[in-house]
Amino acid sequence: MKTDDLIQVLAGGTAAVDRHVPTRRFSLALLLGVVSATVLVALLLGVRSDLGDVARLPAFWLRQAFIIAVGAAALWVTLRLSRPGVRVAGGWTMLAVPVAAAWIGAALVLLDAPSEARMPLLLGQTWKVCSALIAMLSLPALAAILWAVRGMAPVRLRLAGAAAGLLAGATAAFAYCLHCPEMAPPFWSTWYLLGMLVPSALGALLGPRALRW
Repeated sequence: MKTDDLIQVLAGGTAAVDRHVPTRRFSLALLLGVVSATVLVALLLGVRSDLGDVARLPAFWLRQAFIIAVGAAALWVTLRLSRPGVRVAGGWTMLAVPVAAAWIGAALVLLDAPSEARMPLLLGQTWKVCSALIAMLSLPALAAILWAVRGMAPVRLRLAGAAAGLLAGATAAFAYCLHCPEMAPPFWSTWYLLGMLVPSALGALLGPRALRW
């Protein structure tokens, strides 16, 4: 068989690549993460009885905006790291901006508050459990997102696992807001972020094994 004939035979047996597979995988993973975290909040922690009233407050949506901004940046970075040879580019800046903005806002709130009120603003009433609960709620989302990433053939496994964990943490934090009574910027810019970083660290540890293909 001639070389040209062999190339034609091999090319003729190649199936078309479905470009929508990554979108479907990540959409399914995020849906499972949000639903599972929300169900766990409702069953284990309970939804705030005054949620309807609280949702009218700007502070509630400021907290949600922080989580959404971190989650959107984590999604962008995770998608980039899931593809071989694709650079993250400005994804790191996208992650840094909401965190820096939240910390600046928290610092301004603390500076404006009386000295005796600063520690309560930072610790709130639930600092001992907040981060741990967010990390716990993120576990189903972490498993689902790692599954989605693995199917896209990542090469920087530890970094991709860390990004997937941060995305899972943001998903869990979003659902946790249905229960959490804390809305002071110093609180959520610290303890919510720590809760999102725990599954990120776990994802970095699991990445080399869970994402190997």
